[in-house]
Amino acid sequence: MAILTPRETDGYIHFDEEECIAAGKSLAEKYQSADPFPHIVMDDFLPPDFLKGLLGGFPDTSGHDYFDRAQERLKYQFRPSEIPGRSLRNLVMELNSPAILRFLQAMTGIDGLIADPYYMGGGLHETRTGGHLGVHADFNIHPKLKVERRLNLLVYLNDEWPDEFGGHLELWDQKMEKCCHRVLPTIGRAVVFNTSLDSYHGQPEPLASPPERGRRSIATYYYTAHEDGIAALPKRTTVFKVRPDSPDKEDIKVRMNHFLRDWLPPAVYRMTRKSAPAD
Repeated sequence: MAILTPRETDGYIHFDEEECIAAGKSLAEKYQSADPFPHIVMDDFLPPDFLKGLLGGFPDTSGHDYFDRAQERLKYQFRPSEIPGRSLRNLVMELNSPAILRFLQAMTGIDGLIADPYYMGGGLHETRTGGHLGVHADFNIHPKLKVERRLNLLVYLNDEWPDEFGGHLELWDQKMEKCCHRVLPTIGRAVVFNTSLDSYHGQPEPLASPPERGRRSIATYYYTAHEDGIAALPKRTTVFKVRPDSPDKEDIKVRMNHFLRDWLPPAVYRMTRKSAPAD
């Protein structure tokens, strides 16, 4: 039985708020006590047969831009406006609904969650064969809303996905000494985790699926506002980390930018950014 049951009214997919709250409360202890940081892996978060019925609406990657550098290869992102399937687009947007916010608040204990209407970094993701996403901690401040990122929700869409295809999500400890959990991205499985400056995660091993099979998921991110604003928070972009005894490459450019931002007076920092060469 699925954790949440999608309802349909006049062709619109939605969730029941009371069911969401009850489900969140039932998972709260497991989530909040997890190591190396609060998280949960949920099989059958949504019914696999329901998700299989939406896969025909997944966008084609042909001709679409993708991330391609040492830290992330062959990864595509599609915002709701780029999703051709009406029902799949509906589901992605409904994961920002009050019902899902109430589920997440009840489970995580984080009140006042804010969904991202811009889907900054979120929406649908697909990584093609040979692609990867290095272990990292996510950017922490939404550039438009000026609120703090607190949670990631990942829902996997990969039917008949054997272990040898790879694509495992890895959760690492705060010292980057060991991988604590590896999650196979099989259909209906979902992962929620707290996003902090040391909640390290990624899909660092190159995908080994056949060329016609990409690693697909829905990704939605959630934020909270601070009563005193975000001025006191260190501003961070995505920070990639190097695994021990691995060929991973450190993102020196980002590291230097954070160092300058933290230690230079704001006016001097802005001058350095103006004089920096374009990417």
